[in-house]
Amino acid sequence: MVSITPHTKMRVNVSLAVLAGLALRVFFVLKFPVTESGDAPFYIELAWNWLKKGVYGFPVNGQLTPVDMRVPGYPAFLAAVFAFAGNSPRAAMLAQVVMDMATCFLIALIAARLAPEAARRRVTLAGLWLAALCPFTANYTAVVLTETLTIFLTTLAILILLETELGRKIDAASGVGFTKALLNPWFLAGIVVGFGALVRPETPLLLLAAGLVMARKWWRPANWTRLLRAGLLLAVGMILPLVPWAARNWRTLHDVQFLAPRYSELPGEYTPLGFSAWTNTWLWHFRDVYLTHWKLNEEEIPIDDIPASAFDSPQERGRVSDLLDDYNEELTVGPALDQQFREIAHERTDRHPLRTYLEIPFLRALTLWFTPRIELLPYSGHLRPVRVEWEDDRPDFLTTLSLVAANFVYLGMALAGAWIARRQPGTGFLIAFIILRTAFFTTFVETPEPRYVLECFPAVIALGAQVFAGRR
Repeated sequence: MVSITPHTKMRVNVSLAVLAGLALRVFFVLKFPVTESGDAPFYIELAWNWLKKGVYGFPVNGQLTPVDMRVPGYPAFLAAVFAFAGNSPRAAMLAQVVMDMATCFLIALIAARLAPEAARRRVTLAGLWLAALCPFTANYTAVVLTETLTIFLTTLAILILLETELGRKIDAASGVGFTKALLNPWFLAGIVVGFGALVRPETPLLLLAAGLVMARKWWRPANWTRLLRAGLLLAVGMILPLVPWAARNWRTLHDVQFLAPRYSELPGEYTPLGFSAWTNTWLWHFRDVYLTHWKLNEEEIPIDDIPASAFDSPQERGRVSDLLDDYNEELTVGPALDQQFREIAHERTDRHPLRTYLEIPFLRALTLWFTPRIELLPYSGHLRPVRVEWEDDRPDFLTTLSLVAANFVYLGMALAGAWIARRQPGTGFLIAFIILRTAFFTTFVETPEPRYVLECFPAVIALGAQVFAGRR
């Protein structure tokens, strides 16, 4: 008999995981590509204009105009693909497939960092398989949006930061020389996060999570020098990739802008912050985003589309109805109308401050983490009433139920894995990042879109892989 060595089994396992992951992602790209909705056309146009006309912008009043509405990282990625494949969104998706598979290997390495030596092989394979078969990250390779690239850079930064957390390569307090500083994982992590911020501006939340963990670890005055050095290396590394973009904005737009405008507005464009303040007092269902924010200044918003939870009294509903009638006539929320929405928001917050500052963010967190995640798929996402949905469209019901179950499995394994690996220093960092990113998007962002926590899935999967470490 021919014996199979552990190394051979490892190679076979890795090969099968890669093939399964590629098959899943290519299936999404071929079956469910998304190029015409959301920000996808905007990113494609930015990349093509930048590549072919040398202008990072799009037509405004019929004239190609430089803009800073989006950071340039993802359009640069698209332009690089288009330089070889032409204006082909499908080619960009296939490039994202390859990138996401590379992310799977990085996730496996993160999982290995948290595992004991004896279980490292099992945990590494588990992390690779869980990452390769994750339908949620795989699905986003089939859309021309920033998620796949951001997840890759976030995962790489986490892996580098775990070198500081676990102290396996370079001590954060060592190396004051130029060469050692360049090789220091704090500095390298800052560089990667800086490039990540050029793809999605909230990427530096990862460094904030690392800072909180290290501040707790180095809270004694004797360690403040180490903490300061690490913070400086992170800050310098993060800022360096942003400097060329800021210089371009200053030279071209005469604006000091290191990232992008908070609300992606054009110069002089009015942002209806009062309307957002009003929706922040009640909106937590993802479906309500389609009916309000994503119609704003483009489509009518009927009062009947607003849920009853948006009103504390019939009188308040009447006031909002009158405001929406005014909006529907012009399809514009100007300063005067916006101020009236802001007044209603203040009144609702004064009556129930806990609702605005605690209840709605908590419900939004549930939306971010426990939705079916079918926003890119041609399925309804409805499971209730069960009998009606089952009889009405059985494939739709089964697909939605499968995605809900998969989401619960991944999150349940992550919770179990976090408990198993609770004594590993890196575990606290991953948990801090998940909590911080969730809190940011439930408190400071107007729309609870489930894709906002996809960047947390590398941490979720790496923690979930710890279940296979064999400890209880």
